[in-house]
Amino acid sequence: MPVSVQRVHANQHGRDFVVGDVHGCFSKLSAELDRLKFDPDSDRLFSVGDLVDRGPESLGVVDWLGRPWFHAVRGNHEQFAIDYLEGNVDPDDYRIYGGAWFLDLDYARQIEIAAQFEALPIALEVETPSGLVGIVHADCPFDSWEEMVSELGGDDASAIAEVCLLSRERITAMDDAGVGGVDRVFVGHTPVLRPMSLGNVHYIDTGAVFGRALTLKQIN
Repeated sequence: MPVSVQRVHANQHGRDFVVGDVHGCFSKLSAELDRLKFDPDSDRLFSVGDLVDRGPESLGVVDWLGRPWFHAVRGNHEQFAIDYLEGNVDPDDYRIYGGAWFLDLDYARQIEIAAQFEALPIALEVETPSGLVGIVHADCPFDSWEEMVSELGGDDASAIAEVCLLSRERITAMDDAGVGGVDRVFVGHTPVLRPMSLGNVHYIDTGAVFGRALTLKQIN
């Protein structure tokens, strides 16, 4: 059974960064890490999900997920691959969503990659000197982080996870009430022209796959 929420202890030796939706733009991600002088021996990188689809280098996700300093939550585009193999996504629709790279793989390879995606948590909790940082793909759909964590371990976990992967309710309403029980929350899913915040919820999908910047934020 995949872990819904994963806790990561504080980095005692280097920096922690979180990156917005990559969508197969791994060369762009590598360039940003070079610019930041990222040190894989001490630094760590966290992802808000949607590592794949639309961009030209989606298959690179396999290499990135194997790196010990890289941690990602599941995005709705990782979920597409899982759902496709379960017969819940039409292949023509999946191709429109940017999944051609996955559809063109042989079945054994699809199974292998989807298993990697299914192993990704719905949410990450990262300990930092200023407090707990939460990472989830689209939103924390509760007033408190603890309630989301509790519900992801309950009977309605699948429905709650789907909301965490898809919700745009907060940003549509421009609700700046924030999320209690956590210092900051970083999300992607909804492309914004530049990083924006609603309370302590930070939106960092700046549309890298559409030719705009790929946003990375240091969180510790």
